[in-house]
Amino acid sequence: GFIVPFIDKKAGVINMRVQQLDVDVETKTRDDVFVHLRVSVQFQVMNDKLWEAHYALDNHRHQIASYIFDDVRAEVPKMELDDVFAKKEDIANAVRQNLADSMDDYGYLIVKALITDIDPDARVKDSMNKINAAKRDKEATMEESEGAKIRVVKAAEADAESKRLSGEGIAAQRREIIRGFKESVEDFQKTLKAVSHEEIMHFVLLTQYF
Repeated sequence: GFIVPFIDKKAGVINMRVQQLDVDVETKTRDDVFVHLRVSVQFQVMNDKLWEAHYALDNHRHQIASYIFDDVRAEVPKMELDDVFAKKEDIANAVRQNLADSMDDYGYLIVKALITDIDPDARVKDSMNKINAAKRDKEATMEESEGAKIRVVKAAEADAESKRLSGEGIAAQRREIIRGFKESVEDFQKTLKAVSHEEIMHFVLLTQYF
């Protein structure tokens, strides 16, 4: 409570603690979307303005709510819906500043203002949900496609590497066969001088065949 100077009696009771007021505002964005916003404001009576806080306003909560309505409806119609979501802190700061300037004369300190909820028209929300769902599906499809592409590329690379190694193995094998032929012919020629070159080749080929 507080005492009016020169009158020794209790004039009234004032809550000196920080109080909160939640205000729901419906307005329209620049792109013609109806949207509901909940604005939460914290306020407190100033110690040096108890008289103003008690006598200047009949209903301080009603007055604060009225200012909030005016401020929100002045700010939001300038923005498109996406900006309302992106710039809700800017809206809240504008509300707090305007409230602070207006309520100071009435003895109230505006501690904080927050946009605690933004709720577009139901049809718009449904459309937004569909767009977001489609976007997620597209991203998932792209990721799956990219994954499939990577798998195909990796498989092709592995196949190419396998063929390369296989080719190198076959080539090495052929070199060894040729080298063996050469050594076999040379050995036959050294040991069996009466055997003709053609007979040696026939013998080697027949051995290789078996």
